[in-house]
Order: sequence, then structure tokens, then C-alpha cells
Amino acid sequence: MIDQAHIAALTGILGDKGLVTEPRDMAAYQTGARYDEGRAALVLRPQTTEEVSAAVGYCVNHGIPLIAQSGNTGLVSGSTPDASGTQAVLSLDRMTQRFDLDLDNRSLCVGAGFRLSDVNQKLERHGLFFPIDLGADPRLGGMLATNTGGSRFLKYGDVRRNTLGIKVVLADGEGTIIDLTSELRKNNTGIDWKQLFIGTAGSFGIITECVLNLEPLPKQVATAYLVPASGAHVMPLLRAMEDRLGAYLSAFEGMSKNAVVAALDHVPSLKNPFQGGNVPDYVILAELSRTWEPRAGEQPLDAVLETVLAEIWESQDAPLADAFVGPAHEMWALRHALSEGVKHAGKLIAFDLSFRRGDIMAFCDRMKDEMPQTFAEVTICDFGHIGDGGVHFNLVVPKDSAAASDKDFERRLRDWVFAIAVQDFNGSFSAEHAIGRKNQAYYDLYTHQKIKDMAHGLKVITSPGDLGTVSFG
Repeated sequence: MIDQAHIAALTGILGDKGLVTEPRDMAAYQTGARYDEGRAALVLRPQTTEEVSAAVGYCVNHGIPLIAQSGNTGLVSGSTPDASGTQAVLSLDRMTQRFDLDLDNRSLCVGAGFRLSDVNQKLERHGLFFPIDLGADPRLGGMLATNTGGSRFLKYGDVRRNTLGIKVVLADGEGTIIDLTSELRKNNTGIDWKQLFIGTAGSFGIITECVLNLEPLPKQVATAYLVPASGAHVMPLLRAMEDRLGAYLSAFEGMSKNAVVAALDHVPSLKNPFQGGNVPDYVILAELSRTWEPRAGEQPLDAVLETVLAEIWESQDAPLADAFVGPAHEMWALRHALSEGVKHAGKLIAFDLSFRRGDIMAFCDRMKDEMPQTFAEVTICDFGHIGDGGVHFNLVVPKDSAAASDKDFERRLRDWVFAIAVQDFNGSFSAEHAIGRKNQAYYDLYTHQKIKDMAHGLKVITSPGDLGTVSFG
């Protein structure tokens, strides 16, 4: 229970609409996208950077722990309070005052509270978009704090690559505002300080505004489902397409049979595109894109894709067993339904892993071999961004199984998977979801002590107050 004096003071800073204290009204801020749920002391909803600064300074000076929350779509318990009831959630949902588009610079200065969909809807009439494609609809502040990647990383890169500047509030006694909102694309005058706050889960400071690089909207798109001859043929297939298509190739997404079946079962409106309804063991969704309208005499993009696939099909030791070109909206609808489908297939234990591209299928094949002997209750429903080495390694346990509610079972499963991914394959235990409470133990285990010491030192320098869910000590 928070002191009424604090509520009165923070109401004075943020106004009546800037504070939420009723339990029923705080519910949405206390519950995460996947299973995590805590209890907040109150919710702060500032509207400007100056209000964030004043509220953060007050909380730090009065020992009120802060959890920064953006769209609350993360999957690693990085934006929700714990069960103590002592933490204040600082939500960015009202931080939508600024939207300054610079067409000449192809950049956008924008409040961190905007959702990705809102930003791209506003940009569409200008023929531009922020090129991070995600199944969820996060707010920009959280996207920067976690350095999201998405399905078109292969062509456009991650958030870090597409951020020109930020404005951030430090969790110190002054609520210091650091203005790094430069719109320059080239600025080699020392440390690139904005990168200190991108991908560090909001523990070094709260991003309130950002300057984003924008890209031209694709005017032509072609998509195909590709069935590799085997798991070992996935990377030769990717290399063959990259060699022939270059920058046209914008996505190369892998989908396992179990994940596709879960999506088809959960979303009846989805079309099963496979012959006889028989889903292959593994499917690739490949996308080509151009940013200009079709030109007279230019080969249509669908024809380009078909020609390339025919060349690959006829090559020696062809990596392709089957392929068909289809409507982009239908093919992407299946891809974007995978997360929800897998989530409803049972109790979901999700991993966000990253590997060298050549190790992805070797890891997945090893899991398929060893999982039945080690954790017989588990069904593997993996999918991911094969073009950039990312794998959403989703494991499903039947809801009526005792293991579904056994926290020790989940811990042993996570320990086993992470040990193989990190130690045997030199992979990462967090590809694009940052750390959060769910990954804290693995950060502690797999991070070199000197790195942890340096990270702790930076945390003390930037935000010595109690901010965030991650301990960098």
C-alpha cells in the first residue's frame, strides 16, 4: 500500500489522468502478454518528457521502485511488476504528443508511446514505413528498449540499425533528461550514446522520444512457400536465393509442421495451402519486394521468383522439394498466426534463441532427437527468422499435464535447452526479447563477470535509482 502523501504529490505532477490507483483499473498494466502477472503499487501515465522527469525524480528520491512499461507485449516479464505490490509502473501509453515527419531526411521524430501500427498507418500516405515487422503491436519505447528485430530483419535490420536518436530520462534524483535526438545519419564525434539505452530493457533510462529511420514502402511483393528437400538443405536454399536475388529478398521465414498445424487449428479462417492438406515437416516463407511501381517491359516480381525457383530446382543436388507462389496476404496471415496458434495448443514455454545461420537446423534437429527421451511430455513448435539466425523455439506441454503447472519442470527444461544453445552451439539465450525476469538467471550464468561489472557500473552512472526488472550487477 503506497502512502497517500505520495499519491497526492504524484497527482500534482501528472494530473488526475496521469495516475491510476484502483486495482481494477491497474489490471491491464499488471498482466503481461504471456502468463506473467504481478501487483503494482500504482500506475504513472505521464504525457510529456518533463512529466516523466518530474515523476521519476520524485520516485527515486522517495525510494519508490519503477518499472517502465511500453506496449506490454514482451514475453520475458520485462515490463510487469513483481508480486510485492511496492513497484510503480510508469506507462508510456500517453506519450503520443510528438509526430514530426521529415520527408527530405526520411526520418520521424516521434513520442515513444505510439504503437507501431499507428506510426505506419500515418506514414502510409507518404509511401514510407518503419521497417520492423512484428506479430505483436508494441509501442516504440519498448521496441527500442528491447531492440526488436522481426520478420524482415534480413533486408532492413533491427531497431538499433534504424534509430537515429532518442530522448531519455535517467532514474536519478533529478530525473535528468538526456537529449540525443539528433537526426544526423553520420555523426562520428565520439561514443554513440543512444546505443547505451537501446536493447538494455529500460534499466539504464526511460526512452520518451525517438528519431527513426524510415524506408520506402514496397510497391511490389511476391511470396512463396518453399519446402526444402531436408533440414540440411535449408541453408543451401537460402544461399541460392541470396545469390540470385540480392536485395530483392526481404524475408526467409522458417515454419515447422507442428507450429503450422497449431495455427490452422486455432484460426479456422486460415486456408490450408498444402496439397491434400498435408503440412510438410518444414516450410519456408520467402518474400521478394521492390519499392517502385511496375515499369513497362519489366519482368513482374512473381515471374522473377518463379524463374529463380526453377533455376534452383534444376541445379545439382537441388535443395528444393516443392514450391508454390501465392498471394502475400494469405501467406503472411499463416505466418503471423503461428504465435497465437502455438499459445493455444497447451501450456507454452517459449525460447527466443539466436544462432549462426548455419547452426539453426542442426540445433533444431538435435532437439527433435533428444527431446522425446529427455522431456517426453513436450511438443516442439518452432518457427523463426532463418535469414538472420533467430528461432522462436516454442515448447508446448498439454494443459492437463502435471508438468504444465510444475515450476521445477519448467526450470529444468529451460536449463537444459539454454545449456545446449549457449554452450554447445555458441548461441544467444535472447535474440530479440531482451532479458527480463525470465532470463535474469541465464544472464547471470552466461555473462562474463567483467562484462557484468561494466554493465553494473553503467547502471550506477546512468540510473542509480531502482528502475527496471533486470539486475546488471
